[in-house]
Amino acid sequence: MYIIQHFIKICYNIDDNNHERGYKCFTYNNDMIYDTIAAKTTADGVSAINIIRISGTESISIVNEIFKGKDLTQQPSHTIHYGHIHDHSQVIDEVMVSIFRSPKTFTTEDIIEISCHGGNFIADEILKLLISKGIRIAEKGEFSKRAYLNGRLDLTEAESIMDLVNAKSFEQLKIANKQLQGDILTLVTNLQNKILNIIAQIEVNIDYPEYDDIQQLTNDMILPRINDLITEIKQIIKESDTGKIIREGIKTVIVGKPNVGKSTLLNTLLKEDKAIVTDISGTTRDLIEADLNLDGIILRLVDTAGIRITKDVIEKIGINKTKKAIETADLVLLVLNQSEGLSEMDKDLLNLTKNKQRIIIGNKIDLGNQISIDNESIINISAKNKEGIEELAKAVKQLFINEKLLNSERAMLSNVRHIGKFKEVLQALNDAKKAALDQIPIDFVEIDLRKAWANLGEITGQSSNEDLLDHLFANFCLGK
Repeated sequence: MYIIQHFIKICYNIDDNNHERGYKCFTYNNDMIYDTIAAKTTADGVSAINIIRISGTESISIVNEIFKGKDLTQQPSHTIHYGHIHDHSQVIDEVMVSIFRSPKTFTTEDIIEISCHGGNFIADEILKLLISKGIRIAEKGEFSKRAYLNGRLDLTEAESIMDLVNAKSFEQLKIANKQLQGDILTLVTNLQNKILNIIAQIEVNIDYPEYDDIQQLTNDMILPRINDLITEIKQIIKESDTGKIIREGIKTVIVGKPNVGKSTLLNTLLKEDKAIVTDISGTTRDLIEADLNLDGIILRLVDTAGIRITKDVIEKIGINKTKKAIETADLVLLVLNQSEGLSEMDKDLLNLTKNKQRIIIGNKIDLGNQISIDNESIINISAKNKEGIEELAKAVKQLFINEKLLNSERAMLSNVRHIGKFKEVLQALNDAKKAALDQIPIDFVEIDLRKAWANLGEITGQSSNEDLLDHLFANFCLGK
């Protein structure tokens, strides 16, 4: 390896200290070898410890140069060693160094993790020292990118890492973990194999018509199989609604006339005084946003200005923002005052939100129960007394979440990119179905099937024309 690295330095005019490094990776015997990178994996700020991760072919040897303790180059994988990081005679910190040797690591490369004391200064000094030895600061997501490029993860597993980090509920965590365990990869691979079998049979008919034992394939024969695939893809896309909502949350707008209790409801849901509450109408003039974990479902709440006729210029701006928020909302919580009858403004709001997914809330139930609406239920609550909130949570889940699907072991799409690709797959299969129904020559039907297969592969990042050929020849002995 030293000879290879020295050869690269000559080619790229790099000195022995690796200054002005001119590459990020190179190919040797068809293998990609990357330069060595480092980054702090813990957040900035004061903490008990910081962890600095280094990945690449030179990670162990370079860290060994600045480590006083055991010779790291002679230590086995998955071991931890006590010592000090030093810059010549200057000790920087007392540390624990973990060694993970290729290929059984996250990136499949040699990895070192330095656990040092917390605070930005110590970590920054260690990173400066590593840079002086020729290590490069990693780009955002580069460790996961290397894991993908080196075959450790497929794209869906790589994407799930950030879903794990950003999870705000157990439901989000559950979906991310299933994706990280390869559920989406398995789903995609099974669908690809079904499409591949049809493509392979078409190829046999086109390229080897002289074999008597090969059944002549027709459009009518492949149509049922295409229809089965379309039905399966449609069901997956339908079920993805639940997954997408769990992953991204529900944009929820609280609307109502002034002084109906919208801000009190927001504060009660959040269990904090997020919005100012007074008896003065028009107190809320701008949108107030916050995230709420409501029984496992994330509501991206927006408290809005009460809608009414007003001459106040600032309040008018707030009301216009409210109307725009309603247009883009996934869910509208329309708050009415149960201690009063329906006003004309309430009726206007009922009409304004009639085409939206909505839940009508009768607030101030402790003061009266005067409102009922034909053919639509009302969740009665007292936001001030924190009554009826559980019923509201149940209503949201019933409206958006398929509980049976959520508790099943089936793979469920949640990522917008994945859902978009599945829709492209569905379109390609519909095109293949139409071509077959129109009795277009079967080799033209194959074009749409290949497109469907490739779109599935783009989800995991594994498909290419070479992959398709490899699969074909692995499953059918076409060259015999």
